[in-house]
Amino acid sequence: MRSFPVFTLASRWRRGALFAVLAGALAVSGCAGEGASGGSGPGAVARDNASCRDARRELDQLDARGVPNLIEASNNGKKLSAKQQGEVDRYNRLLEIYLGSRCHL
Repeated sequence: MRSFPVFTLASRWRRGALFAVLAGALAVSGCAGEGASGGSGPGAVARDNASCRDARRELDQLDARGVPNLIEASNNGKKLSAKQQGEVDRYNRLLEIYLGSRCHL
């Protein structure tokens, strides 16, 4: 007598259908949760257009003063003055605010 596998085609189909339904439910609940919280991560903050404009304006001013070159020099091991390091730190904080608030979207 020949033995058949424990899982028949019908039970495999049911498991596949159950998996598809559960995956769909998780996807829908994930999308709903993202919209409700206002962001996709724990550090995400609601976007405020005025603060986004202010951050972007100050970033542009620091760009014009050559701060990205100072960041590159600092990353390559060059010592910076206290004023230059302060500008680098300010640029990094503004960039974190700008990207964290999702202003770039």
